[in-house]
Amino acid sequence: MHQTHFIVREPLLDPKQRVIGYELRWQQRDGQPLGDADLERLVAFVADHVVDEEQGWLLRDKILFLDAVPAMLSLDALHALPPERTVLSLPVRDLANPDTRAAVQALRAGGVGISIRGADLTLLGKNLSPFASYAEVRFAGADVAAQARAYAAAKQSALRLVGRPVSTWQDFDACAALGLDAFVGKLHLTPRPGNPVKGMNPAQTIILQLMQMVQNNEDVPKIEAVLKRDPALIYKLLRFINSAGFGSGRDIQSLRQAIAMLGYAPLYRWLVLLLATASTSGYSPVLMETAVVRARLCELLGQTYLPRSEGEHLFVAGMFSLLDRLLGLPMKEVLDTIQLPEQVVQALLGRDGVYGPYLALAEACELNSDLVASLAASLDISPLDVNKAHLSALAWAQNVAA
Repeated sequence: MHQTHFIVREPLLDPKQRVIGYELRWQQRDGQPLGDADLERLVAFVADHVVDEEQGWLLRDKILFLDAVPAMLSLDALHALPPERTVLSLPVRDLANPDTRAAVQALRAGGVGISIRGADLTLLGKNLSPFASYAEVRFAGADVAAQARAYAAAKQSALRLVGRPVSTWQDFDACAALGLDAFVGKLHLTPRPGNPVKGMNPAQTIILQLMQMVQNNEDVPKIEAVLKRDPALIYKLLRFINSAGFGSGRDIQSLRQAIAMLGYAPLYRWLVLLLATASTSGYSPVLMETAVVRARLCELLGQTYLPRSEGEHLFVAGMFSLLDRLLGLPMKEVLDTIQLPEQVVQALLGRDGVYGPYLALAEACELNSDLVASLAASLDISPLDVNKAHLSALAWAQNVAA
C-alpha cells in the first residue's frame, strides 16, 4: 500500500492542547475500504521508519494510534514498535469474538494499548481494562457538553476517553473540564476567540532583526551584540549548540564561538524555528509542532526535485505558513515585516510559484485532503517518497531543540 496510498495524520491533544500522539492511517482512495493486508502493511511500514536500531523510538514521548483489524493482533511487525507507545484502534464489535478477545488480552498484558470505537454508555460503565486502555467517543448534535458529561460519568477510572469530533473551542473546554482525556481533530488550526494578543512580542522582534542581519551577512560581533539583548535567546542558542543532536564534540560557552560553529545558514534556520515557537499569542503548542513538521516535510519533499540551495526556502515557507495564526495577524501583514524571497511570498499567499505546490502537499498530508494524490502526481513524487518524507519529518520535529 505504501506504493499506492498516502499516510495522513491527525494529532491527539490533551486538555492543555499539547500533542500526546498521532493517529496515522492510509488515505482511502475511490471510497474503497482497506483490507486486512493493507492495514498490516501500514504497521510494518511505520515500524520501519520510526524505530531506529541504534536510537530506538524516534518519536520520543509521542503515542501512535493505528487502525487495526483482528488479523493484525498477532502481526510480527508489532514487535518492532514499543508497546508503551503503540495503540491499536478496533471497533468494539470485534470484541464479540472470543479469539479476538484473547488476542487483545495478550497484547494488553504485553503493554500494547487498545482503543475501542463505538462503545455506548452502558459498556463504558463495565470493567474494560482487560481489553482496552482507550475508548473513542463520538459527539452528535449540538449539546456536546451534556454528552461529554454522560461519557465522563460512565467511564471507569482506568479507561481514557478520546473525543471526536470536537469542533469548537467552547466544546473543547467543556470536554476537558468534564474529564475527557484526549481529543482528535483539526481544531488547533482555528483561532481561539477573544485572544487580545496580536503581533510580535519583544523576543520575536529581536529574532526578526537577527534574521535580517544574517540574510545581509552582517559581521559576527554585530549579531552577537543584538543577541545579548535577550538572555533567553543566549541560553537557547548555547543549549542548542551543546546538545547531543548538534554534535559539536566540545563545550561551547561563548556567543561568538556558537555563531562561528553553527554558520549563517543553520543559524538562520534556528532563528526561523524560534520566531514561530516564541509566540505568546495564546495559540496551542500543537500549532507550533505542526509548523515544524510542515517545514521539514516541505524541505524533504523538494530534496530530490529542486537544487539543494532551495531547501532552506522550502523550510521557511512551511514554517511561516502558520505564522499568521501564531501572531494573530493576516499573512499579508506578517509578510510586510519580513524580507523573504518572492517565490516564498508567492507560496505563502497563494500556494503559487515554485514552492507553493510542495507546501500545499505538506498541508494535505495533515488534513487528509483529496488533493494529496493529485498534488504528489503533479510534482512527480511517488506515494512511497511522500510517506517516507512524512514519517521522517514527524520524527525530526520531535528532536528539535528550540
